Amino acid sequence: MENIREFQAYGYFFLTVFLAITLYAYFFHLYKSEKTGRRNYEKYSKLALNDEIGGEILERKATKESVCNG
Repeated sequence: MENIREFQAYGYFFLTVFLAITLYAYFFHLYKSEKTGRRNYEKYSKLALNDEIGGEILERKATKESVCNG
């Protein structure tokens, strides 16, 4: 019984460390893509405030021709 509790404790610890590292990696990814200009998350944050039927579209979907032509 004690071995199972010890195994659970180690599993919980390593899972917590893994999730913390994953969370910080995701934050770094968001920061890096905002900094390089690939994404502008400011537009997405304003989407909740300016949510209208006739509102402007944030991004157009890529068509097959635009992807193939470069």
